[in-house]
Amino acid sequence: MAVDVLTETVIDAPCATVAAYAADPSNAPEWYADIVSVEWETASGVEVGARAAFVARFLGRRLVHTYEIVAHEPGRCLVMRADQGTFPMETTYTWEPYEGDASRTRMTLRNRGGGGSRVLAAAMRRANRKDLALLRHLMETRYGPGAL
Repeated sequence: MAVDVLTETVIDAPCATVAAYAADPSNAPEWYADIVSVEWETASGVEVGARAAFVARFLGRRLVHTYEIVAHEPGRCLVMRADQGTFPMETTYTWEPYEGDASRTRMTLRNRGGGGSRVLAAAMRRANRKDLALLRHLMETRYGPGAL
């Protein structure tokens, strides 16, 4: 069974700001609870072909995935793919103004990969919800309507 987990949230912060922050893998350890570190394997920069190694702790295991950015539309979409590691994985982020309001963001996070189970998918869904909640908190605190 392949894993396919889609999670979304609405963030009360500008779409362009949320997209720029979340698209940069260097920021992942700040808003992904399970990401321990990210090391660029190419010159750091969010562009197609760039590669970064993500070190994570998930379900009690240390996982290393080297992701390559395979698609990027700044402010709209980022797709990263890891073909090696514990199991192949593709992560897609999308951002759009929520209900046409560019000061609010609808963000989706989708993880698809080969080899998995219902238990893995459920654990991934829980982790993604926590991660998006943390991202929402960070963005709203820094850039939301009540931020200084």
